[in-house]
Amino acid sequence: MSEGTAQAADDAASVADEAARERLLYLRSSIDNLDAALVHLLAERFKCTQQVGELKARHSLPPADPAREAAQIERLRRLAADARLDPAFAEKFLNFIIGEVVRHHRAIADRTPEEPDGPAVG
Repeated sequence: MSEGTAQAADDAASVADEAARERLLYLRSSIDNLDAALVHLLAERFKCTQQVGELKARHSLPPADPAREAAQIERLRRLAADARLDPAFAEKFLNFIIGEVVRHHRAIADRTPEEPDGPAVG
């Protein structure tokens, strides 16, 4: 390969590398935005589940609802499959969230009536 050909190849590689770097930065920026949206959506979800926990505690309902949880897991698995997301991953994700919600519901139920409401986390 001549010196000119080698330089042209290096120039082409650096252009390709720059294009790859720009694409990587773009994709990472999109991921960062999606992560922020997920955090905000989870915060909103936990605000709702906090209210559910308070309602359950006021009416002496159990913190967990296994039938509802099973239906939600099945529903999320279908949604995941439709979205081409691994349903097993979606189930693990929802099980983690459900576990946190039930833990918070138990904490709400265990509070004495004179204690103030805790943080809106679900």
